[in-house]
Amino acid sequence: MPKTNLLFGHPWRWYWLALAVVVLDVATKVWAVGEFMYGPSVQIIPGFLQFTYAENYGAAFSFLSDAGGWQRWFFGVIAMVFSIVVIIWLWRLPALKRWEPCALALILGGALGNLWDRILLGYVRDFISVYYGSWHFPVFNVADMGISIGAAMLVIELLFFAEKDGDKTKNNAEV
Repeated sequence: MPKTNLLFGHPWRWYWLALAVVVLDVATKVWAVGEFMYGPSVQIIPGFLQFTYAENYGAAFSFLSDAGGWQRWFFGVIAMVFSIVVIIWLWRLPALKRWEPCALALILGGALGNLWDRILLGYVRDFISVYYGSWHFPVFNVADMGISIGAAMLVIELLFFAEKDGDKTKNNAEV
């Protein structure tokens, strides 16, 4: 039986990926505060992408941002419970899986990155703005990208690969 590395083997490699998302998220938010909080937005791709600074007191798309403050703790508790569920989910996944744990690690890192802001500051710092003409997508951050990419990966797995994984499990059980 092959020896696994306790620090980087399954499931720790996925926790390291989640930690990398958190570190990248916090570092880019600190950078964005320093660069854009008191200054003008910077056009990256004119007419499409800019860096700006925004504070989101609500959830996705500023949902409940004007609710009076209770939402800080409500969304914090939801993120904490969700993170614990994902940590356990990652721990229980078979070591051979790659796509699902990678997706979960990205989601976990994003949830923890935004939770960090919500607990420390009471809001989430956003700085990436995508727009076209008068249409503007809500400003977001690296944690939001981790959550979105991870969620898209889970949907892809569910739609295209879940049955194949089920077949492998069923075939292994029959042998």
